[in-house]
Amino acid sequence: MKRSFLFLLVLLSFTISQAQIYNPVKWTTSVEKLSDTEYKLISKASIDAGWHLYSQSVPENGPSPTAFLYDDGGGNFKIKGNTSEEEGHTVDDPVFEMKIKYFENTAVFEQTIEIVKDITSVDAFVEFMVCDDTKCLPPTEVELVFNITENKKEATTIVTKSTSKESNKSLWAIFFIAFLSGFAALLTPCVFPMIPMTVSFFTKQSKNKAAGIKNAIIYGVSIMVIYVLLGTLVSLIFGADALNALSTNVWFNLVFFILLIVFAVSFLGAFEIMLPNSWANKVDSQADRGGIIGIFFMALALAIVSFSCTGPIVGTLLVEAAGGGNQIGPIIGMLGFSLALAIPFALFAAFPGWLNSLPKSGGWLNTVKVVLGFLELALAFKFLSNADLVLQLHWLEREVFIAIWIAIFGVLALYFFGKIQLPHDSPLTHISVGRLGLGLLSLTFTFYMIPGLWGAPLNLISAFPPAQHYSEAPYGVGFTKLSNDLVINGTETKIPEGAHLMAPHNILAFNDYDLGVAYAKKVNKPILIDFTGHACVNCRKMEQNVWVKDEILPILRNDVVLISLYVDDKRPLPNNEELDSKLYPGKKLKYIGQKWSELQTIKYKTNSQPFYVLMDLNEEKLNEPAAYTPNVDEYLEWLNEGILNFK
Repeated sequence: MKRSFLFLLVLLSFTISQAQIYNPVKWTTSVEKLSDTEYKLISKASIDAGWHLYSQSVPENGPSPTAFLYDDGGGNFKIKGNTSEEEGHTVDDPVFEMKIKYFENTAVFEQTIEIVKDITSVDAFVEFMVCDDTKCLPPTEVELVFNITENKKEATTIVTKSTSKESNKSLWAIFFIAFLSGFAALLTPCVFPMIPMTVSFFTKQSKNKAAGIKNAIIYGVSIMVIYVLLGTLVSLIFGADALNALSTNVWFNLVFFILLIVFAVSFLGAFEIMLPNSWANKVDSQADRGGIIGIFFMALALAIVSFSCTGPIVGTLLVEAAGGGNQIGPIIGMLGFSLALAIPFALFAAFPGWLNSLPKSGGWLNTVKVVLGFLELALAFKFLSNADLVLQLHWLEREVFIAIWIAIFGVLALYFFGKIQLPHDSPLTHISVGRLGLGLLSLTFTFYMIPGLWGAPLNLISAFPPAQHYSEAPYGVGFTKLSNDLVINGTETKIPEGAHLMAPHNILAFNDYDLGVAYAKKVNKPILIDFTGHACVNCRKMEQNVWVKDEILPILRNDVVLISLYVDDKRPLPNNEELDSKLYPGKKLKYIGQKWSELQTIKYKTNSQPFYVLMDLNEEKLNEPAAYTPNVDEYLEWLNEGILNFK
């Protein structure tokens, strides 16, 4: 009876105000592609100031709720789940005298569908009711059209503000490292002697100085084009999804471990990796054509002839850039590398007199090559470690990894001091001051790593060795944890089922989402979801450089419930139970890591790690999630904000 009376009031209000036609809500639609068969239909309501649109769920005898009806055309698609809506406002409504949820300014509703037949659009209707503080409008029905065709070629953009910033930072890091690697390649026996030869050729063959400079610049640009095309080719072959999976793929890490070992042995002088001589001869013959085409083939000839020195460096850069999961990473890497190679040719062509200041070729070039070989050898074990971590074999635990690096850099120090000589080294009658300095630096670094065998954190290299808990003695050599008791805020209690103490920080952690949430509800604490990976470099940096700080560690131990979900966990799901993928229909989830990766992708629209989410007991976000945050104060502020919102 009350609802009928209220509805009459609505009609009366509408009749009285006929002189002014109200249209306070405008609807727009968009479509987001989730996979080849799944799409998200997005309805956005723009609401005039002073008006509010009611939720899809309102109490009995209240206003008419917002309702969506999707026309499947007789089975063209399937509705998946319910239409979701934003948080909105829940207040005491003065018109209906009850607590009602409504939206102001804007409201977004989302519905996921699975396409069964090939369609170009989806028709739908929305029925809604709006009110202001004094009046309501009668329920209104609006037709909505969702254009599927325009979105079939578009991929879902899965990124958040924080991960976007982190992606930009990682691309700059790739560029910087590649740029330095390019300069390192310049100082190898295959490239360095080419600088005076090439520049002299341009200056002698050109009619004047300006022409020589122009030709040398074209030569440098050609070098950049060749290497950037190589990076582009890698990106196109693998694609974004494949690149993102590379860093945690066991076979990828094993193959590149072997590849880098081969590169390292080559640099150390056992053999040379060379492309077929016929390639160089054919390309060199094209260089005689002259003009821009001839200069381009000269640059290509340089790339082929110098491959025995640049190939291992380029290969390592492409592996590192591709493993970062960013599709343009290999392109950025090759841009930085080729820029460093090209700059000297342009500069020395512009100022030929500088050639006289270049050091003469000699044994020092081979020394540079050998040092690069030692660095390649050390990096190779990072890939082997990644494979071991993902499979959780515990063959290459932290102590073993550090011992290998101590041996490598210790031998490098001996090499600098002239105590070891390799096949292509020139006789060494004395060591220069520079070589002595590098030897001392390598020896210092070796001594620095030794305490890591007894549990020292080794913050300078925290990104490379396995985490401290992946160790023969996670609490330090000679110390064994005798108790399974947990101390929280001074109170000793038993470790709950499904949890463990993360060594060496003694943080209570769950690796199962449901068990962790259940425990959080039991102890009434906010939940910190840590989307991480066994082979995640930045995850280890956060754990070893940020979590250990005095202002952070007590919070992780006492004030939150930590749930660490490893997206690269290759262990099969319990009882070998395969789950249907919600993100990619028809695909089965076989591993634990796939389950957590899909949870992160679907719920938070990102697939990069580390990724931190603070949740309440209803599994709702307490603040905006955070990505890699090396700044301790910034991470502390983020933790405190979420905990304060929980309280």
